[in-house]
Amino acid sequence: MAPVPPGTRFLASFNRDQWYRAFTFALTFLLYTSFHLSRKPISIVKVIQDEDEFVFSWDGIIGERLPIRLYLTVGMLTSGLFTCLFGLGYVYDIHCLGFYIFVQVANGLVQTTGWPSVVTCIGNWFGKGRRGLIMGLWNSHTSVGNILGSLIAGYYVSSNWGLSFIVPGVIIAAMGVICFLFLIEHPNDLKIASAQSSAPSSQKVHKNRNGVNGHKDLYLQYKPGAKAQSWDTELLLGQESIGVCVPVQQVVVVKSEAEPSAISFMGALRIPGVVEFSLCLLFAKLVSYTFLFWLPIYITKAAHLDAKKAGDLSTLFDVGGIVGGILAGVISDKMGKRATTCAVMLLLAAPTLYGFSMMSQFGLGPTIGMLLVCGGLVNGPYALITTAVSADLGTHKSLKGNARALSTVTAIIDGTGSVGAAVGPLLAGLLSSQGWDQVFYMLMTADFLALLLLLRLVMKELCSHRKRPGVSVE
Repeated sequence: MAPVPPGTRFLASFNRDQWYRAFTFALTFLLYTSFHLSRKPISIVKVIQDEDEFVFSWDGIIGERLPIRLYLTVGMLTSGLFTCLFGLGYVYDIHCLGFYIFVQVANGLVQTTGWPSVVTCIGNWFGKGRRGLIMGLWNSHTSVGNILGSLIAGYYVSSNWGLSFIVPGVIIAAMGVICFLFLIEHPNDLKIASAQSSAPSSQKVHKNRNGVNGHKDLYLQYKPGAKAQSWDTELLLGQESIGVCVPVQQVVVVKSEAEPSAISFMGALRIPGVVEFSLCLLFAKLVSYTFLFWLPIYITKAAHLDAKKAGDLSTLFDVGGIVGGILAGVISDKMGKRATTCAVMLLLAAPTLYGFSMMSQFGLGPTIGMLLVCGGLVNGPYALITTAVSADLGTHKSLKGNARALSTVTAIIDGTGSVGAAVGPLLAGLLSSQGWDQVFYMLMTADFLALLLLLRLVMKELCSHRKRPGVSVE
């Protein structure tokens, strides 16, 4: 008999749960990549408007009350529609500014379905043990989407800029269909479906709209002469035609536990750490998005490069950000201290920003090096807070197992950060007229403020470590 190839043995070593976990990781990665892919054309065709940053916390509250798969599918399909509509403005020669404003605002609104939904799914599938590393890798979908969106939009921008929107719009809509067909929100959904499909017909659960003949009690069927461990948990149905339940054997009625109710906005704010991390992200995202919008212009002036080379060089900031996000996740997993990890990176980021403003004037080599370092230190805390921290807080022990709060918590944190993402580029535009030094002073101030907002949580983590070594504060 021929030996099994080593690659096949490797694949066979994974059990079914691991395969589904890997599939969910890849699927949610691609889903949010398509979101960023469809957002990028707006900057390529020089229409200045950031549709990503109108993220309201109520959107997460809605997502918490609806099936995530359907909620995300509708969001992606409508986003594809509005993205295509923007491109059709070129096809049908529409010159009405109101049309483009409406399409962009509507698109920005429906795109807020993406982030809370995918973070909730990934948080449901991956526990806290390696959540920082896993989400650090997973969060690179942002850069992948930006790169693909730039390539697609750039290919059509000079010949037919309408296709720069239509093609990404079709892609995100197609991914919405894939989401509807394949996304599994929670591992428990898969277990329930498997149990229902494999159980004998005599043991399947029968239920109507009101439970068992209008009753929502769980009936445990007792079999005389059997051991206690062999109780049958079948829901006994009586004569449904007359609306009563007539058990044929002795039964014990046990009240079923009610499904955890959706958390309110104020309830989410009362979760320890939500307010601090939300405000910290406001300033961290302010710095990150200021670099996103103004870095190519700064490199053009400081390094005396043309626009294309400056744009290509600015992508190194994102490369550093990917490394920084993964590094932050690994360190926080090892230490069990998310706030302390963010604080250290923020503390190092401020002087590094000043160093970048100095070194970028000394040629291409120093600029490349400082771009990578700045990207890692600036985007590391940003990536950690929007992924692993959000997932940790959304499944905090104070919720007593109510994981439905995850999308609301995620939306509150990321929505607060979006305020900084909108304000930062605006302030940079105003301050740059007085000199780029003023912009970097503003960025360093924002980093220090983000650090200050985490000090209480840092002290709590450090005190907990001294009292109980190896145990982190959740």
